Amino acid sequence: MQIKCCIAFLLLAGIFFHGNVYAQKKDSASYTVSGYVDAYYAFYTDSVGTNNFAKFPVISPRSNVFGLNIAQLTGQYNSKKMRAIATIHYGDIPISAWSPVYNLVQEANVGIRLSKKFWVDAGLFKTHIGTEALLPKDNIVSSLSVITVYEPWFQAGVKLSYTPNDNLSICFHLLNGYNSFVENNKKKSFGLAVTYLLGNKGSIGYYNLLGDETPDSIHSSHFRMLHNVVFTYQLTQKLKLLVGGDIICQQNSVIADSAKTAFVYGGIGTLKYQAKSKFGVYIRGEIFSDDNGFLTGIIKDKKNELTGFKVWGITAGLEYKPTENLYIRLEGRQLQMNSNQEIFRWNNVNKSYRLEMMLHAGVFF
Repeated sequence: MQIKCCIAFLLLAGIFFHGNVYAQKKDSASYTVSGYVDAYYAFYTDSVGTNNFAKFPVISPRSNVFGLNIAQLTGQYNSKKMRAIATIHYGDIPISAWSPVYNLVQEANVGIRLSKKFWVDAGLFKTHIGTEALLPKDNIVSSLSVITVYEPWFQAGVKLSYTPNDNLSICFHLLNGYNSFVENNKKKSFGLAVTYLLGNKGSIGYYNLLGDETPDSIHSSHFRMLHNVVFTYQLTQKLKLLVGGDIICQQNSVIADSAKTAFVYGGIGTLKYQAKSKFGVYIRGEIFSDDNGFLTGIIKDKKNELTGFKVWGITAGLEYKPTENLYIRLEGRQLQMNSNQEIFRWNNVNKSYRLEMMLHAGVFF
């Protein structure tokens, strides 16, 4: 598997580097190649066994090991009327959290310009949903909040992009489903992404995904609606704020009454203070509630009652960036479940909380 991955990386690099030379001779189209590598050491107070993935696995999912979160290579083509992008990746992120189908592909899509303000793109995409992005380099905090873990990560379909001005962008998505490259029923999902830039200070966005992932063999509907709002703002020259909230509902999903609609709530608040040009500190608070377990699954708590996960967390970290494309982060987090939900185990004792520590080093070019 590793050999195949390396061969794919080399082939893609060769194709795009060759294309770049050719493009400069042919016309004004541009080819670019970029890469990213993130390595880590993590430790969790949760006895899942050596090299097993910790609960809520995405970023740094293995405890007490040195590991590779991701190594990826991206080739991108842009011209006046066409664009395309393809990213292949390898590491613990795609192994623990990515689609088993097209597992080495993070995204691969092609777009055609319909007019000055409209583009249509088709293929495999990273999700348009989320207060936090997939990769540590794109976030203030390396680890991911619980609500982000249960949002969709990847999607396949078609999107229509409309950019009426420099501040506003609107995208309409027609997709196979929720966190899926391939279809599992005859129904399609619909998504909307609206982002408005607040000058050079920040942005506000609304993102949604509507669809039904019920297999065709099941007659009752489980129509799901996800709503995500994100606000970022540079409060001062050194202080940045990120706030996001999610509401997700699904038909016929309440434990006590399956005919009722169930709800999930999640929220994130993050502050980063840039103490020096190369040093920053950050803190994040998070909450997540899925009482009926239609995202997390259903467990029995200490009271022997059926329930989904309810959790809050606090994360704090330090970042050192010797250059713009290189970072080192040290962060810690406590995740606290509802006191009756002892899903963690440490020193042969069931616990309702988990302590975490992560050390990350990443470079992108």
